[in-house]
Amino acid sequence: MQLDVRGVAAVLNVRESTVYRWIRDRRMPANGVEGRYRFGREELLEWATAHKVHVSPEVFAGLTDDRGHLLLHDALEAGGIFYDVAGTDKATALRSVVERIPLPRGCSADLILQLFLAREAMGSTAVEGGVAIPHPRHPVVLPVTEPMLSLCFLASPIDFGAPSGELVHTLFVLLTPTIPIHLQMLAHIARLLRDERFSQALAARKAPHELLNEVRRVETTCQNARANGSEH
Repeated sequence: MQLDVRGVAAVLNVRESTVYRWIRDRRMPANGVEGRYRFGREELLEWATAHKVHVSPEVFAGLTDDRGHLLLHDALEAGGIFYDVAGTDKATALRSVVERIPLPRGCSADLILQLFLAREAMGSTAVEGGVAIPHPRHPVVLPVTEPMLSLCFLASPIDFGAPSGELVHTLFVLLTPTIPIHLQMLAHIARLLRDERFSQALAARKAPHELLNEVRRVETTCQNARANGSEH
């Protein structure tokens, strides 16, 4: 189900006039039909992540998954943290990534690489701060049973096609089994990147256990905020 302008304003906690301005000035993805806009939830989340805009949990309304609340640090432990990943451009960096991360059983590195490249051909997954979030456009095509997130620090910054022209030095590589989980993981990553302490640890390329501890801290803070009804 897609969202209209009113729905987008609600999940982003802004005025409808702000949504129209973002469509015009910040390239918010929208499909216009007879002067009326419609927004896909995945595209909206990707845009919000890129612009560090908070997204309300209401964006997940109507999406269900029997696994309950998913934790990002579990996905990161499954996917691993990698340093000095080689690459001189987007294609060679992504090839290096798929050669190092743990792949789903039955999936070849070439298949995953082609899925990543196909998604990048639709538009860069780069977000602010020299970070990109490569992922397949349609996660359900992969035989993945649990979400997997790999954090890859590139040996050298590369041009990832970011709208700002900023070079990318860090990749959050996301593989998920379903669209609802994919959306939840994107929202978790967006929240993580808005946290100043985590961003500092990321920039310093801290050791894996330190980065995982920061992820746990952010998630615990968010869980407590939800329990108190004060998440923002």
